Amino acid sequence: MVLLTALTISCAQEEGVEAMKSKLAELKDQAAELGTEIKTLESEIAKQDPDFAKTGKKSILITTAPAKQGTFTHFVEVTGSVLSKKNVNISAETAGRILEIPAVEGMRVTAGQILARIDSESIERNIEEVESSLELAKVIYQKQERLWSQKIGTEIQYLEAKNRKEGLEKSLATMRTQMDKALVKAPFDGTVESVDVRVGELVQPGVPMFQFIGGSDLYIQADVSESFVGVLHKGDSVEVEFPSINKRMKTKVSSIGGVINPNNRTFKVEVYLPNNLELKPNMISILKIKDYQNNESVIVPAHLILADTKGDYVFIVENGTAKKKYVTRGLTYGDETEIKEGLSGTETIVDKGFREVGDNFSVTVAQL
Repeated sequence: MVLLTALTISCAQEEGVEAMKSKLAELKDQAAELGTEIKTLESEIAKQDPDFAKTGKKSILITTAPAKQGTFTHFVEVTGSVLSKKNVNISAETAGRILEIPAVEGMRVTAGQILARIDSESIERNIEEVESSLELAKVIYQKQERLWSQKIGTEIQYLEAKNRKEGLEKSLATMRTQMDKALVKAPFDGTVESVDVRVGELVQPGVPMFQFIGGSDLYIQADVSESFVGVLHKGDSVEVEFPSINKRMKTKVSSIGGVINPNNRTFKVEVYLPNNLELKPNMISILKIKDYQNNESVIVPAHLILADTKGDYVFIVENGTAKKKYVTRGLTYGDETEIKEGLSGTETIVDKGFREVGDNFSVTVAQL
C-alpha cells in the first residue's frame, strides 16, 4: 500500500513538471510575438512622430567635433633619392707607380689636398737636364743681347739665342706641370668614399683611383607621374622628409624634366637642398608636393564619414538628437576630408560614439 502511494505521487509530480514546461514554452512564444509587434509599432510611430523616437530610446553618450571652415590642401607623396652633382671618380693624369696614398675611405678633405703620389723620378731627371740647359741658354742669350745692342754680330745669332732660351723655359714649365700631375689632388671639398688602388700599383690615365663626393651641390631626384604634368612647376614649394634621420624641411623645385619615361610614365623632378652635413647621397626622402588647395573649404575628420547604399554621410547633433546628413566628399589628405556639398561648416559632428548612434537617436554630449 505504501509503495502504491509513492508511485502515485511520483507520477503526479512528473505530470506537473511537464505541464509547467509546456506553459513556459507557450508564454515564450507569446512574448516573442509581442516583442515583434512592439518593435513594428515603435518603428511605425517613430516615422510619424520623431519626438516619440527621442523619448522611447535610451540616450547615447557621445563626444563631438566641429566641422571646420578654412584652407584645405592636398599633397602627393613621392619617394626620392638624395644625389650629388659632385659625385665623381678621380683618376691619374699621368702613368706611373703609386708611391703613397695619404687618403683613406671616409676621410673629409679640402680642395687641393693630396690624395696619392705617383712615381715621377723620370720627370724629375728631365727637369734637372732642362734647368741645366736653360742656365746655359740664358747666359748665351744675355751675351748675344749685349753684342747685338752694340751692333756686333748678326741678328740671326741673337734671335736663335732668344728662341732657344724661351723654348727651354716653356719645356721646363710643361715638365713642372707634368710633375704636378703626379700628385693626385682633391678637386673640391668633400669626402673620399672609396679607395680603389694600393701602394705599388701601376696606374694609367683615366683609370679610376678614388670615388669622391662633394659636400655641397646636393639635390633630390624623384620620378613623378605624368598626370602631374602642368600641375608641378619650377619654383613650387615642396615639403621634404628624411625618415632615416627624422628631419623635415621646406624647399623648392629646381628642375623639371621634359621627357616622359615610356616604361613607367613618369618624368624627372629635381629639388634643391641646402648644404647639410647630415644628408648623404642615396639617402631616401619623401617629397610632399602640393597639387590642390581650396581656401574656402568645409573640412571634417575622414574617419567620421560613413557610407550606405545612398552614399556618404555623417551624424550631426541637433537639439540633443543625432541626425544623418548625406554629404559629397572631395579629396582626403591625412585624416582630413574636404566636403563639397551637404555641410555649411557650422555643424557639430558626432565624434566618439558615431558608430553606436542612428538617425534620430537621442544623444548626450560628454563634458570633457
